[in-house]
Order: sequence, then C-alpha cells, then structure tokens
Amino acid sequence: MNTERLIESCKKNDRKAQEQLYQLLASKMLGVCLRYASSSFDAEEMLQAGFIKVFTYMHQYTGTGSFEGWVRRIMVNTAIEYCRKDIKMERIEQLGGQEQLYSGSVEINHLEAKDLMNMVQELAPGYRVIFNMYAIEGFSHKEIAETLNITESSSKSQLSRARVRLQEKIKQMEGAYYGIRK
Repeated sequence: MNTERLIESCKKNDRKAQEQLYQLLASKMLGVCLRYASSSFDAEEMLQAGFIKVFTYMHQYTGTGSFEGWVRRIMVNTAIEYCRKDIKMERIEQLGGQEQLYSGSVEINHLEAKDLMNMVQELAPGYRVIFNMYAIEGFSHKEIAETLNITESSSKSQLSRARVRLQEKIKQMEGAYYGIRK
C-alpha cells in the first residue's frame, strides 16, 4: 500500500493500516525520542505517546508537506512535554547577564554515532532538551524560550553549558582511545 493510501486508511481508523504505519516509522521516530530521553524505557514511552497523538490527530494532516516531518514534529513535541512533565528542569544561574558562549571545536574522528548519542543522553535534562531542540531540531532560542517558558538568555546559557559538557566528554573519550590518562 502506498503512503497516501496508508494515511487515508489511518484517518478512517483502520487498525491494520495504523499498524503498518507504525512499523514503517517507529524505528526512525524512536531515534528522535532517544535524543530527548534519559533511558530507552523513557524513549519508548515517548514513542508510544507520540503515536497515540499521531493517530488521534491524523485527520489534521492535510497532505501538504512531508508526512514524516509532520510525525517527527509530533514526536519532538511529545518528548518535550514528557521532559517538562516528568523531569524537573534545572534552574539556570544567570551570570550577571553575561553569557558564556562556547566557541571551539573538538576532533571526533574515533567516535561512533552511538557514543555521541550516549553522551547526549547523559547530559542533565535541561541541557539535553535545549541541546536537542537547538542543535538537532533547529529551534531558535526564542522558540525554545517560548516552548519551555524560560528566557532566551537561559536557553543560550544552557546550550553553551551543554556544549562544554559534551566537549569534555569527547575529550575524555578521545583521550581513552589514544591511551592518554589525566
């Protein structure tokens, strides 16, 4: 069944079509959820909640734009809601209005994608959510601030700190690869 017919069948609450759509997109959408979750269990919960929303609001998909992009946006919003609801966001210290912006690069020649994913998952919840929203999903600091009910400067500060933490983790992993001990 082609995607358009599958979507139309899902809009009619066809359970078989819903199962096919789930099978088609679940692994990609789980990857989205894993970036926000602190564990695979949390990611799977986000995924299930996200697909419930997809099927509940399927009638709102008009066919304009990418269907996968529409589903992805639902998954991101579901993950953000989950993080807001179940994980208390860390309070940000304002540095007298000053922001410490990260500038620098780290060589990551020997890291695999799963290593980077694990590093992102190990970030504090507030850092992880903002890092994903900004660096992966392409939200602006203004959009992040509005979504999470924080200031733009808090968003920038948390992103900067997340990048510093990731840089530290990458350096440690690279050091371990080359046998360097600190």
